[in-house]
Amino acid sequence: MTRTLRLSALLVLLASPTMPGAIQSAANAQVQAQAQAQLGYQSITSEQAPSWSRDAAQELLTYVEHIDQEGLNPADYNPDRLRAALAGSDDAQLTQVATPIFIHLVQDLSGGAVRGRARVEWHMTDATLDAAGQQRLLAQVTHGGGVGAALDSLLPTHPQYAGLKRALAATPESDTARRDLIRTNMERWRWMPRTLGPRHVLVNVPAFTAALVDEGHVTARHRAVVGAVRTPTPQLNAQITAVTLNPWWNVPQSIIQSQGGHFGAGYEVNRSASGGISVRQPPGPRNALGRVKIEMPNQWAIYLHDTPSQALFGRASRAFSHGCIRTQNVRDFAALLLAPTGNWSRAEIDRQIETGQNRQTALAHPVPVYIAYFTAAATSDGDIVTYADIYGRDAPVRAALRHAAATSVQQASAGN
Repeated sequence: MTRTLRLSALLVLLASPTMPGAIQSAANAQVQAQAQAQLGYQSITSEQAPSWSRDAAQELLTYVEHIDQEGLNPADYNPDRLRAALAGSDDAQLTQVATPIFIHLVQDLSGGAVRGRARVEWHMTDATLDAAGQQRLLAQVTHGGGVGAALDSLLPTHPQYAGLKRALAATPESDTARRDLIRTNMERWRWMPRTLGPRHVLVNVPAFTAALVDEGHVTARHRAVVGAVRTPTPQLNAQITAVTLNPWWNVPQSIIQSQGGHFGAGYEVNRSASGGISVRQPPGPRNALGRVKIEMPNQWAIYLHDTPSQALFGRASRAFSHGCIRTQNVRDFAALLLAPTGNWSRAEIDRQIETGQNRQTALAHPVPVYIAYFTAAATSDGDIVTYADIYGRDAPVRAALRHAAATSVQQASAGN
């Protein structure tokens, strides 16, 4: 990741108005070598890059000048250098300047401008356009134009992104706190997969909710209990594959260690010859998973489930779990997920639970689930609703967005 960030920084420097020609040529060669090794594609040199027409480069400049509409800062994309290249007569130099700016935009719009540590516990599938796609898009715009349309095609298509964009446009420049909040959450949408699926589950951790979405409409929204601050819920996407009724609870090793291997009556404790301990809790009304578990295999062992601690759903702030998502009225939720099988109504689920027998039933088709972290959401009237930043994850994103802008301004000032 560090090497990739260095490469991205070098691409930005290539478009800087303060970089002398000789250094720029050397930097171009370095980008070519690093990109081939790290990103899996052959970087673009002046000899092999598609040439930019002045009309296309002007369209690129116009897009950069209005990039603040997307919650990004124009200064991050070195408009002064592109402006200067357009004012000159060297077409080869114009291509050298325009190409890294365009690639930088493609990467930021398709997968987000903030990378690395600022994406705390974010494990969603990366939406960044791959290297081959970047090359194809570059060839498309340099040969046929349509720079703005090509870049717009990379943006999130979810209605929430458009709603936040409208809210940003309606927020005065003087209201920096609100603008920063909106920009932070627009950036997170750029981290999300572009297609969530016609039927999917979206969990928003700061909102303490789990929603089932069908064809763009929320068909069910349930209160949720999420990870406590000391055991935060990670952000990830997975596939819901099955529902387990009367589940066993395989106690995570982290909890076993915190308990010192000591558990009360009702737990099965197994000790291996090597001294290892495994613990599980049988199905029943006191089971930590309650009576329903939503199966969604993932390496973090995070899933949605029932709970015997129903009173927690009445709290305004619901960050109490070890990381999994406790879901209110989860039997109704399970019935909706299983409805396409044609076999499992809510009444049938209740009857199976009453038997006390453990049973797992596969969904008719896997349903994507996204456990996300949004501290602001757009409303239908053009406003936003905000949620507490329970894990303090806004500040790193906000700082990263500001740092990129400050770095670009410092680079430009150094050349004056």
